Parts: sequence; C-alpha cells; structure tokens
Amino acid sequence: GLAELIGAEGPDTIALFSNTSTAVMHLALCLPWRKGDVILVSEGEFPANVTPWQRVAEAFELEVRFLPAPRPEAFDVWFEAFVAELAQAPRLITVSAVQFQTGLRMPLHRIAMACRDAGTELFVDAIQACGAVPLDVQGVDYLAAGGHKWLMGPEGTGFLYVDPQRVERLIPRVAGWLSHEDPYAFLLHGAGHLDLHRPLRHSVDAFELGTPNTVGAAGLGAAVRTLGQLGVSAIFDHIQGYLDRLEPELVARGFRSLRAVDPELRSAALSVLAPPGVDGVALARGLDRRVVSLGTPDGYLRFAPHWPNDPSAELGPVLAAIDDACTKVT
Repeated sequence: GLAELIGAEGPDTIALFSNTSTAVMHLALCLPWRKGDVILVSEGEFPANVTPWQRVAEAFELEVRFLPAPRPEAFDVWFEAFVAELAQAPRLITVSAVQFQTGLRMPLHRIAMACRDAGTELFVDAIQACGAVPLDVQGVDYLAAGGHKWLMGPEGTGFLYVDPQRVERLIPRVAGWLSHEDPYAFLLHGAGHLDLHRPLRHSVDAFELGTPNTVGAAGLGAAVRTLGQLGVSAIFDHIQGYLDRLEPELVARGFRSLRAVDPELRSAALSVLAPPGVDGVALARGLDRRVVSLGTPDGYLRFAPHWPNDPSAELGPVLAAIDDACTKVT
C-alpha cells in the first residue's frame, strides 16, 4: 500500500494520521533536539511545513533559518544556498517534494545525498506529490502526506514515514494509550492486565495515539490500491501528456507558464500567471462556475489533472471556458 507507493521497506515504517500538519507536529515534538540545533526551511513553503518547526524551535531553543524560495527557472540558486548552509551542519532541513505555488519538483535524491554527506536529516512534505509523482524514500529520514489530494483518499487521512534507523532515537513526548506495548491486553485477556506502567513501543505506529479514523483509513486504502494497480509512473506520464498539450495553449493566450524547462523538475501541477490585465482570482472563480476547477495558491493559477482526466475529451471545453471567462474579467 502506502509503503510500496513511496519505496519504503514495509508497513511498519508507516503511521496513520489525520493530516499532514498533525504528522509534522508529532514528529517535530519527538525528535531528540539539542539547544541551538538549526532547522532549514525555504521561503514559499506551505505553512503546514513551517509552523510546526517554528513552534518546536521556540519550545526547545532551536534556530530556524530560511533559504530563498526555490524557483523553476533558477533552481541552482536555491541549491547553492542550501549547500552553503550545509557547511554549517544544520540538524534538519524540511522541503516539499513539490512546491505548492509553482509546481517545481524538488530533486529529492540529490538533496538527500547532500544531506547524508553533511550529517543533516531530511524531512519531506509529500502531499503535492504522493500518488501522482514517483517517490523513493531512499535517503529520506522522514516523510509525511495527507491522503485527500493526489492520493485521492478521504479528507481526515494521512501518514508519516520514518526511516527505521531513526525510530529508536525518537523521544515519545507525544503518546496515548495505543502507544504502549500490547495496548489491548487489558481489554481482551481478563483481569490483571491493566498495567499503567507498561513501556512505550519504539515504532512509528506508537504515534497513533487513540481510536483511529477506521472508515477514512479504509477509504485511503482503497484509493492507494487503485493507484498501485495503475502505477504511479504511468499516472505521471499520463499527466505530463495532458500538460504538454495544455501548456502551449495557455501560453498562446498570454498566460506565463512556471513549468520547469528541465523535465526532472516537473511535477503533476502546471502553475501559470494570468495574462496582463486579467484578475487571476476572478478568472478562477469564473472557471469554477464553468465546471473547471483550479487552485490559486498565493495568486498563481494551478492546473492539476490526475489519471481520470482525459485530455482528448477535456482540453477543448477547458480552453473554451478559459476564453469565455477571460472576456468577463478583463
């Protein structure tokens, strides 16, 4: 299921959560921090991958340092700043697998290798990638994602991956009744099994604190099985074919594409800026009324087709809706 989707060793490396933010916060609280540890974060990150690190920095007297926002047209600027910071041996860097504004796909293997050489741990927010962009957690220490986006699961689902070599070092500052060894014994085996001093488990699922969202987990499981049957690589290729046809049509209409020139830095999302004189947010609202849905992260227009979307059937109506909506908001 989820472990196979991200190239993890097995299901025991995965814990289920209700969303990305909860997974990040639990992990951040349980890392074995030392006063003065440095956390690297990039400008332009989604707040779910920033706020938890800022809060633990205040609680544990850490330092958060900001890198410049990675840009599709100049990724090397970010990477050079990243390498320069690695020379100072930061404790951890947190990155998104795909930047939510621009759709830039971060080269995780390249980043992971640089982190390994510097002794820096790597956390990845994968919500904008997992399910539509091939992922491999080799070299990644921690990864989290919500289930309701590219995984196509229900809202209120998500997961956390922890490298098996890192689990033993986590400090269970967050724990619940299911975090103990053999947590169900007192409910199943009669009298004498209610021991309030049982040790906590040293496994990532020890962070699953109480009664889980069983229905949501079942829905996420069904969605992940579908993705596994289709194959994420095939899904990614399908989406690229869709965007290869959509992007030039948008550019011809005056939109400015932020899609990376380097195919290795492309994701499943196409972010563009509206033509001069066109209010992008108003355009998105107009398209929504025409049954074309797209995101508007920080003013960008983000087109995000998935495997059910058929470019042959959809592109004509989508472009017609764009043409019509543009005439109404200029």
